[in-house]
Order: sequence, then C-alpha cells, then structure tokens
Amino acid sequence: MPSGLRLYNTLTRRKEIFKPREAGRTVKLFTCGPSIYAWPHVGNYRTFLFEDVLQRYLEYLGYTVQRVINFTDVEDKAINQAVTSGVSIEDLTQPVAQRFIADCRLLEIALPEIIPRSSTCVDEAVSLIRKLLEKGVAYRHGIDIFYDPLAFKGFGKLFGLDMRRWPKKKVRFRRDTYPGKRWNLGDFILWKGRRKEDGDVYWKTPLGEGRPAWNIQDPAMMAKHLGYTTDIWCGGVDNLYRHHDYNIAVMEAVSGKKLSRFWLHCEHVLSNNKKMSKSTGNIIYVNDLLEMGLQPRHIRFFLIYSHFQKRIDLNSEKLLLARGKADTLKDLITRLAENGDVSCKTDPVAADLIKQMTPVFEAQMNNNLDVKGAFDAVYTIVRQLSKMNTDGRVAPEDCHHAIKKLRQMDSVWRILD
Repeated sequence: MPSGLRLYNTLTRRKEIFKPREAGRTVKLFTCGPSIYAWPHVGNYRTFLFEDVLQRYLEYLGYTVQRVINFTDVEDKAINQAVTSGVSIEDLTQPVAQRFIADCRLLEIALPEIIPRSSTCVDEAVSLIRKLLEKGVAYRHGIDIFYDPLAFKGFGKLFGLDMRRWPKKKVRFRRDTYPGKRWNLGDFILWKGRRKEDGDVYWKTPLGEGRPAWNIQDPAMMAKHLGYTTDIWCGGVDNLYRHHDYNIAVMEAVSGKKLSRFWLHCEHVLSNNKKMSKSTGNIIYVNDLLEMGLQPRHIRFFLIYSHFQKRIDLNSEKLLLARGKADTLKDLITRLAENGDVSCKTDPVAADLIKQMTPVFEAQMNNNLDVKGAFDAVYTIVRQLSKMNTDGRVAPEDCHHAIKKLRQMDSVWRILD
C-alpha cells in the first residue's frame, strides 16, 4: 500500500519512504515493552506514546498493524528484588503490569489483546538457543551459554560499532544489563544455568535447569507472536547499547533474514534538565502529574508534541504551555461546532483553509511523524477559521466538515477528548 510516510531509520541513518516488507500486507510492529519489576516513569511512557502515535498513524493511512509489546518479567534485577523482598516474581511483577495497563488506558495508549511475557516464552528461547548452538555462534561455558559476536558477520551494524576494538582474548559478560553507555567488548549471555541466588526462578529444559537471559527474551517473544521478521522495531534510545544489536545477531543468525527493515528510537525525557534516575531522586510518574491537576490528555500531548528523536525537559512551565495549547484547540473546535446560523455562506478563503487541513496534517506527519509541525499548522488554520466563523464567514455545514477532519486527525493524536 503506497504512502508518503518517511521515517528516520536508525539502521541507515537517513529518512526513508516506509514500505512494508510485502506490499499490501499487514505491517508487523515490534515495540520493546517495560521491565515490570519497577513502576514505569514518565520517560518510559514517552517511548510507548511515540509508538502508539506510529501505530495510529499507520492505521490512519489504511494499514492494518499487527503489533507486539512485551513484558520483561524475568531478569537479574527482578529476581534480585524479589529475593530481597521475600516475594515471588509473580507477586513482584503483577501489580506493576496492572499499573502499566491502567496508565496506558489513561494516556490512550492502545495495547494488543495479548502481551507476552518473558516467562511465557521460555520454550521459544530454548529453541532459538539450540539453533544458535547448532550454527556455531553460541557455545556452552560451564552451566551457561554465550553468544560469540565474532561468529556473526555484521555484528554491531545498528549502533555502528567499530569491531576493530574487539579484544583478541576471550571475554564473557554474564549480567543481563550493565550501567552506562559503553559496549561490553566480548561475548554476551543467552542462558543462565541455575544458581542458588536465583531462588526458585528456573525452568527444566533440554538445555538444563536455568533461565533465558534478557537478550534472548525479546527474540523469543517475537518469534512466538510475529515470526522471525518484522517491518518496524521500536524502543528507547538506551537500547542502542548492548540490546538491539544483540537481538539482531540472535534472530538473523537463526533465520538468515533481515530482522527488521526499519529501526526507530525515542529520546529521553529530562527532569529539570537532568536524566531521571533513582540516585538523583528526580523520577516523575504519571500519578505525580495527575496530582498537579493535569488531565491525561495534557500529559499525552506534552509527551508527543516534541519530536520523538529529541530530548525534552519536563518542568512546570512547559507542562502548562502544553496544556494551554491543547485546551485552546479544543475550545476553538467547540466554537466551530456552535455555529447554527444557516444564513452564513462560506468565504472562499475559509473554504480553501478547510481544504488545506488534511494535506498539511499528512505532510507533517509523513515527515518522520512530526506531530509538532502537524499540530502547529492545523492549529493556525483552526484559529483563522474560528475568527472567520465569528465574523459570519463560514457556513454551518463547512464548520461541521472541518470538525470531521479534525476528529480524523485526533484518531492519531488523541488529545481532544
């Protein structure tokens, strides 16, 4: 299905016309979901909102989107926290999952009916690892299994990793995640053999007793629900370090096919110009913003208004400005709807403005999902129409026609109701 949508592809470092892998078929979209050992914060929701806008705009263009978003419920941090707290993984993660779903409802983030979890896709992870062992890119070391990036041609291509820096001596990295923006120059773990510190979090499998490591979990969940390839893969910009390239190496080594044609990454939300972190105590949650008197649609608008590839700073002044813009547009639309003077005739200038609304919206959205550009252009038109309507220069039927167009646009933005 042809469209003018151009997306910045992290893999190629340029904007490209979007086309599904197979023309006319459903768009397959994989979006990295939350790790549900801790409450998602506003920065996390910015990524989920950008992905939601992407899905909604693809649907606006006439595509059917088959999307997977996942829950990571089995990883080092979750297990450590569960053991320290004396609770089960289920007791630790289930309340967070429920909170996430509730927040998504508030923020109008559409979720698939089924959200796979790491713990429900262990068989698929084992199957992938066995295939990697057969192909010689993975190997056993004691009770663990590692992936050798040097055995996969093109490793690090998404990040742009300089493989000349790779150590000649064998180095293995066993943890699921590591802090900081640096690369672990060595082999990454796929399977963690059962250890005492993991408590009862393990599975009995053909690989032995243990659990899949983080970097095999997304591929396993995707393989189960989407297959080995997708059209678009999304996530936060942090995933460019030690995660998405690992996912590529796993899936492409197994299938021999390109994992995804497009890779899109969302930038951070800062809190008063500092990255949100527990150590600085500046993490902000959705509930914090609701307690400030903001409506969910104000929060949504603030997080989607700035381009997803640019950092945004969350502070009271900018939140209030975003609330004002969203509310003003809603008020202007309400005034248009109140026109009941059937004697009014539409000025040719007003008719032309109404005709421009959809093209300017699509032109900006087609430009790498430029929500700000689209909103500002439409906002300007609606202000002009509202003034002309007040002057008796727009017929009621044309006001209603303009509102219908705006409602179609808001099927993507979801900020007016």
